[in-house]
Amino acid sequence: IAMAATRNVMRAVRVFEFGGPEVLKLQSDVLIPDPKENQVLIKVHACGVNPVETYIRSGNYARKPALPYTPGSDVAGVIEGVGEQVTAFKKGDRVFTTGTISGGYADYAVAAANRVFPLSDKLDFRQGAAIGIPYFTAYRALFQKGRAKAGESVLVHGASGGVGIAACQIARACGLKVLGTAGTEEGVNMVLRNGAHQAFNHREANYTDKIKEYIGMEGVDIIIEMLSNVNLATDLQLLSYAGRVMVVGCRGPIEINPRDTMSKESSIIGVSLFLATEEERHECATALLDGIEAGWLKPTVGSEYPLEEVVKAHKDIICSSGARGKMVLL
Repeated sequence: IAMAATRNVMRAVRVFEFGGPEVLKLQSDVLIPDPKENQVLIKVHACGVNPVETYIRSGNYARKPALPYTPGSDVAGVIEGVGEQVTAFKKGDRVFTTGTISGGYADYAVAAANRVFPLSDKLDFRQGAAIGIPYFTAYRALFQKGRAKAGESVLVHGASGGVGIAACQIARACGLKVLGTAGTEEGVNMVLRNGAHQAFNHREANYTDKIKEYIGMEGVDIIIEMLSNVNLATDLQLLSYAGRVMVVGCRGPIEINPRDTMSKESSIIGVSLFLATEEERHECATALLDGIEAGWLKPTVGSEYPLEEVVKAHKDIICSSGARGKMVLL
């Protein structure tokens, strides 16, 4: 009986109160959830860590989950079981997700079947855990909200992180002229390896002058912005006529002069994957699965942490000197 009892429990990170990284508690006696109708149970091999998960954990985000909860949406692993009505997947299938119901920082996770996708043999589980939020967000920012067209130019600010690398790869594959910024020499090289035509170090004092020199008088058509509370005012100076800044990330307020939008009829557009319709999610998924098959969608995995080091992962994703690929929990 004791053996049977131990088999239905797993390790999972639980949050009982909102706060700093220290509120993340790893427990080893959490019940393994059961997949209900239209749901699957996944044995998690890797789970992506996204900045948004730190905002939610702090309690300062628009969406607050009911406590206690397990964070994590982008998992990659193997189907362990399926609920009723599920025909697309069977036990043993390799998959990745764009969302979970029970939380991905755990040994097992339940997800809605329509948030689960087959993981190509071309990618390992760590890469599978780096697709979800980063690639879907990048695609949404570029095309669904940014209306990017082949031949246009895009500047990806913070291009060496998960969303940044995704944006560079997608934009390059779709015929855009791609510029990226990163905070370290290593980051700059990574951005160039992942599709950027040109990369700049945003820690250099005069880096915006170098961007202006490179793009010339016409300016840049689209800016994908990961740190709008620092860069937004400068972004408006870099835009072309009818250019648009896509606000993907923000960590606080900033003062801008709205006149800077009038002189070029430019736009500042917020991006939230959470608000995507089912149809939009389907469009993202189709484009990205094609990208995996074609070979241009290749996630770059950065720091890797065992589940025991989740607190360190949450500190590092906000405080590190510069992103170098997608952060994952193993």
